[in-house]
Parts: sequence; structure tokens; C-alpha cells
Amino acid sequence: MSKPKGFEKPTGVRDYLPHVVSKLRYIEENVLQSMSQWGYRQIITPTLEYYDTVGVASSTSDRKLYKMLNNRGTTMVLRSDMTTPIARVMGSLLKEEPLPIRLAYHANVFRSIEEEAGREAEFFQTGAELVGVDSPEGDAEVIALAIACLQAAGVQNFKISLGHVGFLSGLLEEALPGKVREQEALKDRLLNRDFVGFREQLSAFNLSNAQRSELEGLLRLRGAAEICEQALEISNNEQASASIRHLCKVWEVLEAYDISKYVMIDLTMIGNFSYYTGMVFEGYAAELGSPICSGGRYDNLLAQFGRSVVATGFALKTNRILDGVQLPVPQPEKPIMVTYDAASRREAFAHAASLRQQGKMVVTEYAAEATNDNLSSDGYGEIVHFKSGSPAISQ
Repeated sequence: MSKPKGFEKPTGVRDYLPHVVSKLRYIEENVLQSMSQWGYRQIITPTLEYYDTVGVASSTSDRKLYKMLNNRGTTMVLRSDMTTPIARVMGSLLKEEPLPIRLAYHANVFRSIEEEAGREAEFFQTGAELVGVDSPEGDAEVIALAIACLQAAGVQNFKISLGHVGFLSGLLEEALPGKVREQEALKDRLLNRDFVGFREQLSAFNLSNAQRSELEGLLRLRGAAEICEQALEISNNEQASASIRHLCKVWEVLEAYDISKYVMIDLTMIGNFSYYTGMVFEGYAAELGSPICSGGRYDNLLAQFGRSVVATGFALKTNRILDGVQLPVPQPEKPIMVTYDAASRREAFAHAASLRQQGKMVVTEYAAEATNDNLSSDGYGEIVHFKSGSPAISQ
């Protein structure tokens, strides 16, 4: 392999130029402020974690983890998500803190992409975790917060798709009892939104017409509150029925928040992470076909770190919002330029310091001969010239 050139960087990582950083900070600051208003406190966890703790508990497949050895030969990983490190903290530093606990974060995460086209090895997530609330109220709060955060980020046209992993699991177990391989094949098709492939898989199985019709009916279970009643009619499985009744209650709470117009029930959703145990959801912007946020209930993860409590959370896919959504990001204020010669240096610096104390952005330049004729004013809101023996001239 040839040695990288001086300007090259690894596949999947990127440089963020100043105008992009401004947009990223706009999203980050507004979203974290929104989370704070809902009572969520910010947490920061290490970039490096032990593989034997956070790595093995993560829902990220092992081949997508960045692994390395420290100087003692212990395997480490770069964090691939934030939920698992927060679960570790919940089982240690926050183990005695009373529930519920509301946490927020903004962080870069890492996944080995093996040079997959269009994928990033390092990207940002902004998210929240609600720990210790086991109710439709808690699930609805997290969805409502996700909607508030998308609005705070500047996303104007979006929709939240809401599902429940228990409904699909119960429905498949009813139609294909004990056939784990067949059930997983159907779940895989739904995870990839391959509805044609889902129907083809059904045709390949030895199902009765009634069973095939029941499972194909799943693909039509997308809409508003009426979907709850339709879903209760499609299956007699206890797990599926309980899951739907839970979603119906979540919907009632969302209506009380007056945000159900942003939500659509979609019972083909199963969530992209193996640790989800209940309600799951994804958010889609009008401009993008890929989700810009995702979340759900994960009631078993924290038990792996010694604290068996329930939790629900979500993460904004900040890079997708950054790159793919038209945001109303305000233009930054232009700085004030202060020029000076050797004799007026002290006075110019004092003036610049005074302006900065007022919250202004100020740059200084040693330019004894500088005038508006040889200094472009395009990049500055104001130019102030200091010269020895003359009052400051503002232009």
C-alpha cells in the first residue's frame, strides 16, 4: 500500500470547514437547549471504552467496531453509539441516583464502514435517554421531545413513524410458531423496507392462505389512530395485542401534547437495534429518504451493567440533518476590523477589548497604511482605523 499523501485523510472521515461548523453548532446548541427545557441534563462519556464492557453490550455488530489495544494489551473500542456508554454510567456513577433520570448528549461516534459508499466512519449524534419510566406516558414524552428537537434544529417538514417490536414478534410467532429462521428472514425484509421481498418470502413458506393473508395485511397497517383497532383484529396473539394496546395509549398522550399530526403508526417498523424491546420510532424529513432520528424502548440493556431498570431514548442523526436538510441557519455577524500603526497599538487594542466585552467579534491588523481603498469591507461589518496623532476613523 502506498504512503498517503500529505493532504489525504482516511475513508469515511471528513473536515468541517467554518461555515459547516456554524451550521453544526446551530443544530447542537438549539437541540441541547430544547432538551434542557424538558429537564434533560447533558452528559459526556469517554471516546474510548473497554471492549469487554461497552463493546460487547453495544448493538453495533462486532465487525463494525473500531478496536485497538492499549499499552497493557487490553482491547479497547471507539464508542459506536451513546446509549451503551450511558447504560454503563447508570450502573456505576449514577447507580444511587433516584429515578427517573433524564440525560442528554451531543457526541461523535465511530463505526467501521469497510469503505461502503456514502457511509461515514465518524459522525455526530444528539440524543436523550429517559431512564426509569415504564409507561405510555414515558414513551410519549420521548417522542414529543424528539419532535421538539427536530423543530429546534430547524427541520420544518418531517414525520415520525411509530411501531412496536412486540406486535411484529407476536404476529410472526402466531403465524410461524417456533420457526425462528423464517421469522428472522421476514424481519430482515421489513428492516430494509423491502416489502416486495417480504411478499416473496411469504410465498416461499408453506403457509395457508389465511396465514399468508394475515401477514400480508401487516403491510397495510400504516396510518393514524384507526390502525390500532385494525391491528387488534388481525391477531389473537397475546403479545401482539398487548403491544397494540400500549401504542393506543401512547397515541392518546401524543394527542394531549397536540403533536399527533406529526406521527404515523407504522406496524412494519421493527427498529434497527437489537436491544429494542417495545415502542420504536423513526423520523423522516421531506428532503431525505433516510431517517433523521430514531429511538425506542430498551428495557434489558441496563441490566448488563448491574442496574435492571427500564429506559427509552432517541438520537438525532445530526450529520444527515446537517447535509441533507435545508435549515434556516442565521448568517453569522460580520466582525469589526481594527487597524493600527505602531504608535496607536495600545489604544487600538483597548478599543478592541471594549468591543469584545460588548459581545462583538473583533479582529485586529497591523496596517499603518491601511485604508478602505486597500482593505476590502466585504468581510467586515465595520473597519476602524487607528493612527498616531489622529482620532479613530470608523468606516
